[in-house]
Amino acid sequence: MTEDSAIKIFKCLSDKSRLQILKSLVHEDMYVELLAQRLNLAPSTISFHLKKLEESGAVTSRKEQYYNIYSINESIFKSSILDIIREESSEADLQKQREDNYRKKVIENFFEYGKLKNIPAQRKKRLIVLKEMAKAFEPGREYTEREVNIIIADFHDDFCTLRREMICENILTRENSIYKLVDS
Repeated sequence: MTEDSAIKIFKCLSDKSRLQILKSLVHEDMYVELLAQRLNLAPSTISFHLKKLEESGAVTSRKEQYYNIYSINESIFKSSILDIIREESSEADLQKQREDNYRKKVIENFFEYGKLKNIPAQRKKRLIVLKEMAKAFEPGREYTEREVNIIIADFHDDFCTLRREMICENILTRENSIYKLVDS
């Protein structure tokens, strides 16, 4: 099921009358007048809602003599909500691009000539800055505290705060004064 068809289905299900129509159609196929009588609604109201349900694919119709007989499209309702949510979104690439642009903007704003101008107050921005600084560390290599301080000092004078933040954010690990970059 595509994202657009899922949206149409959810919009249809958000109306009480349409939900009542679907509940009736689950038991048997029906025509407009019979649905109107059972649900105590005007035939024009039933026709309006059936048109919306048919557009979304929730019901199908077939012609029998003078009547349009409506039936529920069970295949639409076999998909679980989790399946619909897990389905790859057309927005996913766009969201990724927005994230990358935001990340680049933060790096441009906080770094000048490879030096950190100031430590961001917002956690999200600080995490982006810390991850950028982590690129200076080699994966798998063990560092002494002095080596870590020297690497961080190349970015900013307050290496103690930045080192502590990198440990708190699980970018670096510390064990017996030996530091290591966390595999990501």
